[in-house]
Amino acid sequence: MHLRPLLLLPPSPRLRRVKLPLPLPLPLPLLLLLPLPLLLTFCQKEKFTADPADKLEFSTDTLRFDTTFTEIGSATRILKVYNRHKESIRISKIYLEQGAASKFNLNVDGLPGDSHSNIEVAPEDSLYVFAEVTINPDEPPGASPFVLAENVIFETNGNTQAVVLEAWGQNAVYLPSRFGAGGVVGLGCDGGEWVWDDPRPYVIYGVLGIDDCTVRIPAGARVYVHGGLAKEVTDTAVYRYNDGFLAFFGTGRLIVEGTLENPVIFESDRLEPEFDGEPGQWTGIWLQAGTTGHRIEHCIVRNSIIGIRVDSAADLTLRNTQIYNTASSGLIGVHAKIDAENCLFWGNTGYSIQIEYGGEYNFTYCTAASYGVDGEAIRMGNALCLDEFCTNFVSYPLKARFQNCILMGSRADQITLFDRLDNSAQFDYQFKNCIVRVRDLLNANAFPEFFDRCQPCLNADSQDTIFLDPNKNLFRLDTMHSIANHYAVPVPGIDKDLDGKMRDAVMPDAGCYEIEF
Repeated sequence: MHLRPLLLLPPSPRLRRVKLPLPLPLPLPLLLLLPLPLLLTFCQKEKFTADPADKLEFSTDTLRFDTTFTEIGSATRILKVYNRHKESIRISKIYLEQGAASKFNLNVDGLPGDSHSNIEVAPEDSLYVFAEVTINPDEPPGASPFVLAENVIFETNGNTQAVVLEAWGQNAVYLPSRFGAGGVVGLGCDGGEWVWDDPRPYVIYGVLGIDDCTVRIPAGARVYVHGGLAKEVTDTAVYRYNDGFLAFFGTGRLIVEGTLENPVIFESDRLEPEFDGEPGQWTGIWLQAGTTGHRIEHCIVRNSIIGIRVDSAADLTLRNTQIYNTASSGLIGVHAKIDAENCLFWGNTGYSIQIEYGGEYNFTYCTAASYGVDGEAIRMGNALCLDEFCTNFVSYPLKARFQNCILMGSRADQITLFDRLDNSAQFDYQFKNCIVRVRDLLNANAFPEFFDRCQPCLNADSQDTIFLDPNKNLFRLDTMHSIANHYAVPVPGIDKDLDGKMRDAVMPDAGCYEIEF
């Protein structure tokens, strides 16, 4: 893989306002010789447009500071603001969105200050706005995020317009590059390995696609993703999509080798406290059709739209992994093969686990907790609908096995089943030693035979005690009263829980955690 070196630009000089001498007055005889029309122009009052349709135009919609900061430093960039109209325009206010908390500084036509009022621009004229940023790349991410983004606000004739200021505040490995927002870049390494072992954190900025390469992420690595909306403009249309995700296609492969003490974490690059529990900040991890050999161990995926999606004929082994605070489903399998053990899914606005278009799935000692969200713990189906009413669809056999799992939540039904073929041979599922919550699923027009395939199972309700406190996202088991205590059966090869505690060799507990007395 070849990396293109970045061009380092020296910082622009600081500007200061220069006072120009006033022109000398015209001698009286010369003034009397001026034609009357020209003389009248000196006396005319300047006209200002008040039409809300008369807006400003800008030299760019995003002002990027592309200097690499390896020590405390600053950089200045220039924005040009145009008045394209036949009358003068008065800008009521120009200011930085974050005010005194901003890391940027402004200078408007030579006047320093981060807020300016009543700035006048003549007809078909322009003004300069100089923006400066000063960054210490060694500050903690909470004080200086990886990507600094802020709006310069222009208020004119009742309109509010904005230009984005964008800079990089941390020493990090930016992928595909520090200019990748809204772009899609594919990388490969000729069938080799790309090990993400740089001591700096990795920041995915845009869409990174991996082909013909195994990405190996060692224990303790931190991967931050800058999300948001992006668009692609073609000759015929404008396409909008969610930015910020990691995709594997072709012969691309993901190997995550976290440990209990040093897990690998995928999360948003917004590390301020107010964003800590906010879902949907980046798109997610996408293992596309036909990719094989993906393995993820001791990993945390959080604050994304989806957690991990596994497409047709792709396979994933998932161990000791947590996926939470997603704006859609946590784990999605579409005609895929997934083996998961000791995994925890919670706070997923869609489904904790979503299985579509069949495939082969094994979940052992997993907890899917769907509290305070609309989705259920799991949905399974053997078809992919091609229209709203699913009159047109494609199908594939489903084979799903759940053992020693907890599938619980605040709604009365935590399992959704969708058998489009009404054929048990094409819809093969089994639950053993699981704690579930179902009610309407058992109706005559649904799956009244569900517990024939869920043996033994406990059908819990909101009065049953399972977790320490699901309202506080504490999904370890209640020490004294959990109905998951001793409900599982031993599984060879899985003798520890998600916390690394030894499981009872004879009567272990259901779910990803073992009670420690």
